[in-house]
Amino acid sequence: MADRTARPPHRAARHRTPPRPRTPQGTAPHGTPPHGTPARGTAYRAARSLASANGTALRLIRDSLAARRAAALRLTWWTLLSAAPALVSGKALALAVDQGFLAGRPRTAALGLGLFAVCTLGGAWASRQTYPWLAEIVEPKRDRLLRDVVTGTLHRAVAPGPDRGDDGAAVAVARLTRQVEAVRDALAGQLMLLWQFVLTVVAVVAGTAVVAPAAVPLVAVPLLVALALFALLAPASVRRQREAFDAEERLAARTVETLTALRDIVACGAHDHARREALDAVGHHLRTSRALASVSALRRLIVALGAHSPLLLVVLAAPGLHARGMTAGAIVGVLGYVLATLEPAIRLLVQGLGASWLRLAVAAERLAEAARRPDPRPDPRPDPRPDPRPDPLPDPGPGLRPADGSAELRGVTFAYGPRAEPVLDGLDLSVADGEHLVVVGPSGIGKSTLADVLTGMLSPCRGQVVLGGVPLDRVAGAERARARVLLPQTPYVFAGTLRENLCYLAPGTPDRVLAEAVTELGMTALVERLGGVDGHVGPAGLSLGERELVALARAYLSDAGLVVLDEATGHLDAAAELQVEEAFRRRPGTVVTIAHRMNAARRADRVLLLDGSRPRLGTHRALLDDVPFYRDLMGHWDTGAAGAGLPVPTVRGDGLRSPDAASDRSSSRPAADPAP
Repeated sequence: MADRTARPPHRAARHRTPPRPRTPQGTAPHGTPPHGTPARGTAYRAARSLASANGTALRLIRDSLAARRAAALRLTWWTLLSAAPALVSGKALALAVDQGFLAGRPRTAALGLGLFAVCTLGGAWASRQTYPWLAEIVEPKRDRLLRDVVTGTLHRAVAPGPDRGDDGAAVAVARLTRQVEAVRDALAGQLMLLWQFVLTVVAVVAGTAVVAPAAVPLVAVPLLVALALFALLAPASVRRQREAFDAEERLAARTVETLTALRDIVACGAHDHARREALDAVGHHLRTSRALASVSALRRLIVALGAHSPLLLVVLAAPGLHARGMTAGAIVGVLGYVLATLEPAIRLLVQGLGASWLRLAVAAERLAEAARRPDPRPDPRPDPRPDPRPDPLPDPGPGLRPADGSAELRGVTFAYGPRAEPVLDGLDLSVADGEHLVVVGPSGIGKSTLADVLTGMLSPCRGQVVLGGVPLDRVAGAERARARVLLPQTPYVFAGTLRENLCYLAPGTPDRVLAEAVTELGMTALVERLGGVDGHVGPAGLSLGERELVALARAYLSDAGLVVLDEATGHLDAAAELQVEEAFRRRPGTVVTIAHRMNAARRADRVLLLDGSRPRLGTHRALLDDVPFYRDLMGHWDTGAAGAGLPVPTVRGDGLRSPDAASDRSSSRPAADPAP
């Protein structure tokens, strides 16, 4: 189980090349139009982009309706009933005016208005009935989108080669929250409002044709012109909406990177650089938001053209229509159709339904890309860059399983970027099956990086990692998860029963084996406090030390032949740590411990010392005799003296590391190294 993915520490100071914009399939890359002038090329790309986004949105709606056919039929039925007031409103007003008020018959007028009121109440009740069936369609689709995005992101994160995902956690969170919710809301809007708009427009035109046929052109022509302008504005709206999503993701990623690297920014004096990059992201987001708002302003003009122009034309033409025999009630009925029914429908289309469709199209297209799984087929294009790694072993075939828990690094080099200083440089290391290796060294020297490379969380820039006699990149994902376990510095406990947490990597573990593991690791008191292994547990209800015990027991019960403990006992006292260490020594398999206490090195089979120059490997006694730096580390730990200026974390009496202890994630050199 790999509980975390390492990230480069100097995020703010590191140069990052802006991501290239995604190019829809079939368009010319890098903004080059396929034919003609750049303007024609821009129009061509916009049209293709709109077609691609619309196609994705249409497939999403079609799949949603196909998956819930019964709910879709009920939604359609109640939507038809809710459109009834639009059909009778103008006719009811004409009846109330001509045969009621103007004829001096108030009862007839009241009857016409009452008919309109009853239809309105019935339409409102029918509208209320649509929402449960709408939720029946939309909510399962939202859950499916979340599963697809998470699955695709995880598959790309562990994929080798160009398919490996590099979106970052902030972008993934933006997709899982804002963009999925945008699709959910927009999909609900489309299913709920599209039928209402279509039925309303049909009812208005049909009702106008019945009440006042001569007024139909006054209503239909501006409506058609407004719809045509809305269609012409759609490509620009899609482009602005996509740019707004890009800017939002960029701002989220920049904010997270800056906050995460805040300590390094302060240490390096990179305040101005970090502030400039953050403000650039904020400014870009502001500009794209304003551009999107300008498109929204144009949509308001379309509302005025499609809804207010017919109202003005009918009023101006009223004397002529009346002179040709149209009654006052018919003119009032047409005005009622336009003002009370058509104007809200046009506003719904342009400002609500149109904007909702754009969000649906763009967000659905981006989520479809996020849910994409890497292509399992090899890339047929040759890589023009020379391979810096040594010649690999002969291909042993796909889906291999490590024979045991042994591990080997062959000339492994790793750096957090092409221009960064290597954290590991040509490291050779061999750990035998059943061996206990302890890795020590100053903070920030690369111990956690070594743990990530050894377990496959990070791919080496050069060299090869071999697990159980098999190259790690030839071990299938499921086999890799079963072959090794990485416990990070932060223990993870999920809400559920204690049994579910402990047996997550070994489902079906017998109660006898589970009880033995609880006793071996000294968890008896914790289990009793929680009410047994079937008691409910949550992260907030456990201390950090108790969370570490749960995570350690989870690894202990797994079938993994290689267990890597990256300071996984940092919140246990010395006695509890010793009991855990002895339990893992009795467990079959190999244990690699990233040590935060030097006492662990005394009990290890061998010790790997990382000192920033040449790694040293040997027994505890041999390193004490031959390596002065190792003696300094041990002496500092034993005496607590600040010897040799080493940046060793201070330890309080309760065995907890002090808050100001440097993180092993830092890429800084040890304090003992003089600054150039």
